[in-house]
Amino acid sequence: MDPGPGLRIRLQEKVKNAPFIRAAIFAAFFLVAVTIGYFILRPSGELPIYHPSQLDPRLVDQSALGQPGEHHIKPFRLIDQHGDSVFRTSVEGKVVLADFFFTTCGTICPKMSTQMARVQEAFADDDRVVLLSHSVTPEADSVAVLQAYAKEYGVDHRRWRLMTGDRKQIYDLARTSYFAALDHGDGGPDDFVHTENFVLVDPQGRLRGFYDGTKVAEVDQAIKDMRWLLKQMKDGA
Repeated sequence: MDPGPGLRIRLQEKVKNAPFIRAAIFAAFFLVAVTIGYFILRPSGELPIYHPSQLDPRLVDQSALGQPGEHHIKPFRLIDQHGDSVFRTSVEGKVVLADFFFTTCGTICPKMSTQMARVQEAFADDDRVVLLSHSVTPEADSVAVLQAYAKEYGVDHRRWRLMTGDRKQIYDLARTSYFAALDHGDGGPDDFVHTENFVLVDPQGRLRGFYDGTKVAEVDQAIKDMRWLLKQMKDGA
């Protein structure tokens, strides 16, 4: 029996949207798993120092799984919203909260940037904190575009750097340094990273926390964890 044109269209739409629905469910499951794992690994009153072997293996490049010793963010060179170079050495000795975004994103990125602005406000007078937002569409997000976006969200250049630069380098950082993206790719023109993860990095460049940057409660926890790291710096730990 012919289901009729209306039903056929609805069925076709369901089939067409199925991969996106599966991806959304998969991403939600992953975020729950990361959050649960974060609190399991975290001793009372302390923050874990994450090694790739402790993370969801789907996040971790195979070459990093057997990595000896501590994991550190790789060296990088990117350009911020003022056209200034930002290096790994530029943020050494600071507490870093990092994310990955793009200025034309109309879904999760506005929520993430709003939450990152809250973090900026919480540490407005503390030069030991820096926020790093990496554009995943650097070919479109020029310095001028980033300047306009920075104005929209009240970005303080001293505290929050919106960064563009080499696409492959940014994608490699997302996948092999911050372990922020669940998917794998080569950073080419057909590759794309889209993640709501905020990643906390300590002054030594080690991973200390993962948070859903679209959720107020998780960003509140990130702020608490950043304050804990700052206290450790003050106490000389």
